[in-house]
Parts: sequence; structure tokens; C-alpha cells
Amino acid sequence: MNQKTIQKAVTISGIGLHTGEKVNMTLHPAPANHGIRFRRKDAICDSIEILADVSKVVSTNRGTTLKSGDIVVHTVEHIMSALYALGVDNITIELDGPEIPIMDGSAAPFTKLIRQAGIESLEAEREVFVVSEPITFHDKSTDTEIMLLPNDQFEVTVMIDFDSEILGQQYASLGNLDEYEKEIAPCRTFVFLRELENLLELGLIKGGDLDNAIVIADVMMNEKELDELADKLGKESINIEEEGILNTIKLHYKNEPARHKLLDIIGDMALFGKYIQGKVVAKKPGHTSNVSFTKILKRKYREFQKLRAIPNYDPTKQPVLDTVQINGLLPHRYPFLLIDKVIGITDRSVVAVKNVTINEPYFQGHFPGNPVMPGVLQIEAMAQTGGILVLSNVEDPTDWDTYFLKIDKTKFKHKVVPGDTLIFKLELISPIRRGICHMFGSAYVGDKLVSEGELTAQIVKRINR
Repeated sequence: MNQKTIQKAVTISGIGLHTGEKVNMTLHPAPANHGIRFRRKDAICDSIEILADVSKVVSTNRGTTLKSGDIVVHTVEHIMSALYALGVDNITIELDGPEIPIMDGSAAPFTKLIRQAGIESLEAEREVFVVSEPITFHDKSTDTEIMLLPNDQFEVTVMIDFDSEILGQQYASLGNLDEYEKEIAPCRTFVFLRELENLLELGLIKGGDLDNAIVIADVMMNEKELDELADKLGKESINIEEEGILNTIKLHYKNEPARHKLLDIIGDMALFGKYIQGKVVAKKPGHTSNVSFTKILKRKYREFQKLRAIPNYDPTKQPVLDTVQINGLLPHRYPFLLIDKVIGITDRSVVAVKNVTINEPYFQGHFPGNPVMPGVLQIEAMAQTGGILVLSNVEDPTDWDTYFLKIDKTKFKHKVVPGDTLIFKLELISPIRRGICHMFGSAYVGDKLVSEGELTAQIVKRINR
């Protein structure tokens, strides 16, 4: 599936839930690999953009806040949830205020806005993180648990329990993102009546209204207390309906709070920045736990990328070049021919194998009681592998040799011992120019990176003497 953006710019206006400030928000199309970025055009420096990434989260107090430098954007979770569900990878969100408008407290106004803008595919392919093993999170203090499990598609299941007679245990699930607009997007944010006064004292929910939040009456209040609360909320009067919800709001679904929690977790996990093929199962999630889990997911993804970079070696497959053929290309001979076969080659990369045995001549003098392959010889083996890559890009390769010009950023991470099978992967960092080749080399034993470094070599015409 390819990446997507919107077809045209669209604008929506509203009030920020916590700041109470009116804000105009415009969604702009963006090119492939741009990602989702927020731009504050009211800020001193309107060139600063905040990437929608979990590393930019600075607060999860009743919403998710991003920050870059001195620029902040509050309450990003609803718009992020809508963008993820509709498959929009690239967009610039321009604001003339510090907070995403709360609208009716759901993501429905944003899904309608995105549909109004139109969605179009881009030429670049979308990268999807396919979950291959369970990823888990548990917060003992809140008893929150979040799991991401292997699955054929993206699914979410949420369970909540607020230990309340009015709002007890609830369950919500989303089996397919195609159901999001109808089943999840209209579900509004909620707050408990006992929390209202404290939130108002903290300077939050300044833009809160009975029209953009479900208020759940989990405590008894007499008429005088309700009148005082109405005054603080700027209302003539409020009362509590039979189902324990403040007046003017009728629930769309009996489990609307659980569905909104599902909406939130999608929005917070969208800060991962990649689409996910897996099933999310969350018990008592909240913004803090959602963000903590997404940070774990980000780390796991980096590990996944490293593992994906490891070449797959099947010793039963016919090699691209065997030892005899390598001898025909490289001038090295025993004991300095350090690669046994080439198992893969393209115009930009090459993969070779070295079987390390106790019979290697260097083991006689290099820690003979505890034999370790010298790191410099690992680099030499990388260079020979890179030589194969370079020579595959020239005519009459047997007329040329390659020589080191520079070794840089070399690291030795684990020792290599007899019995190990070394896999070398060399990739061009930049195109070969004027016979100069700049490569990055990695050496693996199994799924373990043992050494790496940047190598620069030059192709030189061979002189027969």
C-alpha cells in the first residue's frame, strides 16, 4: 500500500478544551515521507514544525501535548486518531493557537474534514511494522496493561474499569479500521463530576462545555452545589439525568466511554509514526500509559530494523560466487583470502560468508588459549567483500585491484571465535566516482552484530610484473 495525503487544504475552527482559546486549524497536503507535522503560524518563528512523534511528547495530563523548542501543541490525540484511521501519512497541520480545537469532544469533525479534503495516494510505498512477537507494558501503580500481538491486520480491544457504580467495567473493540468512522469517531471525551472542580482549579478544561464532553455524575450533589458548578461552567443551570450523566448530552452508545478510550489509544499510538499490523489489547489505558507503551514500541521497531538488515543465510543454496570464482576476481591467497563464498550481490550491496575454524593460522599466536579472531582481520574480510562489489561494477574486473584509502567509525561489539560463521554485508554509501568507493560494512554472527565500520577504497589498474 502506498503512502497517502489529502488533495486540498481545508480549515476548521473551534475552542481548545484546556486553554479555552479559539483556534483555526488548516490541514495542508504534504509530499511522501514528510510525515505528520504541526505548524504554529501564530508563533514568533512560524518556520518551526513539530513532528508528530512520541519523542516530542512533554505532557499527558488530560491530553497529549507535543513540544519543539518553545513551541507547544496541546491535545493532539483526536486529530491523530482520525488521520491514522483514514490512512493519511503525510500532512501539515497549521494552527493559529496552542491547542487542537476540541469541537464536540470526538474525532468525527476531523474525519469529516479529511473526507472533505479528499485523500490521494502518493508514489512512495508505506512502511508497515508487522508485529512478529508480543510486546507488553504493565504499570503496577494503575494496573494498566497494554499488549500488541501478531495479527493479520490492525485491531484494537479496550477494557476500562473506573470502580464506579455509574461507569463500571466497559469493553470496546475495533476489528477493522473501515469501521472507525461509524463506530469510534463519534465517541466523545468524558470526565467524572468529582474531577471537574479540581480540573478547573488547575487551569484546565477552560474550553470545557456540556456540548463537548460527557460528564459522569459519580458523586451526589445537592441543588446548591449544582448551581455553583453551573456558574463555574458558565451555565444557567445543570442537572443529573437518571442514567448518571449531566443534562444536554445523550450517549451515542452505552459503552461510549470505552469507545472513546479506544479512539485515544489509536491517536497516541499514531505518534509511533508507522502503520502497524497487529492487535492491541489494552486494560485501563490512559494517555500516560499509551505514550509509555508507544515509546517501547519505538524501541522494539529499531531492534526490528536492525534484525531486518541482517542477511538471510541458507547454507544449502548455491552461492553467487564460490571460492574458485572469488580467486578469479581477488588477488588474495591463503592465508589472506578471508571470505569463502558470496551469497548475494546487487549494484549497491554484497553479502559474503566466512567460516571461522580453529585451523586459521592467526589462532596460533592470537590468544591461543582463548582464540579470538583479530578485529583488523574482520575489517580486512569486509574490504575483500567490498572489493567484490566494486569489481562487479567495472568491465574486465580481473584487470583491476582495490586498495584501502580510509577506515572510519569502526566498532568491535562482540568477539568472534572458532566455530562461528561470519556474514559480511557491504553497502555503498554514495555512488562510485572516479574510482573512489565509499562503503558501510557490517559483520554478523547469527543475529548478533559483531563489528562495523565505514571503508573507503580506490580501484587501481592492475600492473602485471
